[in-house]
Amino acid sequence: MSWKTCLVVRHVQFEHAGTFADVLAERGYALDVRDAGIDELSPGSVPAPDLLMVLGGPLGANDERAYPFLLDVLALIERQARLDRPLLGVCLGAQLMARALGGRAYKGNVREIGFSPLILTAEGRAGPLGPFGDAWPVLHWHGDTFDPPRGATLLAMTALYRHQAFETGPRTLGLQFHPEVAAGEIERWLVGHAGELAAARIDPAAIRTAARQFGDGLAARSRRFLAGWLDRAVAAQ
Repeated sequence: MSWKTCLVVRHVQFEHAGTFADVLAERGYALDVRDAGIDELSPGSVPAPDLLMVLGGPLGANDERAYPFLLDVLALIERQARLDRPLLGVCLGAQLMARALGGRAYKGNVREIGFSPLILTAEGRAGPLGPFGDAWPVLHWHGDTFDPPRGATLLAMTALYRHQAFETGPRTLGLQFHPEVAAGEIERWLVGHAGELAAARIDPAAIRTAARQFGDGLAARSRRFLAGWLDRAVAAQ
């Protein structure tokens, strides 16, 4: 097999490729996982990958004064979009995408944490997000939000936040929610975000229970989603 490169930008150890990893391997992608702030991420030193995936984290998309490496991540996103190569952002990754591509990221009015279903637009139902169109709960974990770039297509929303997924073409997709999280990994999230849960007065037991209830179904839907999106992204090249 001739392997393609997937550059994965990870901001915290437990927010990783998760259930996406097997699909990427099946589609012939070799993962190059870089930890933001530790590993080299400047575009001048990192070759443009076949696929760029920017994952989530507790930072804000506008926090480059405190975390200067975010400027490198923004530059990687800009380059990938300019080259018109597949680009996928999750949560913080989607917020950074929105900012890099001409939209904006900012503080939301409420934390959205836990499992709840998406409301897909007509474009969302017809595209790769279709596997989530049966109202199966997905994991949300954010307090910030974004306005998509001008001309982007809105694909999904929730009762709390209008902007949950957008695309600027068949190869560029931003997701505010977390389809990649495996149920067996949820305890790492509960421990890693314990301070945030306490501040929001959210009982971790409720998220733990929902992960057991919905995790397997979410994993199956997430794999179908990613496989469909990759197939479409490659076909459009």
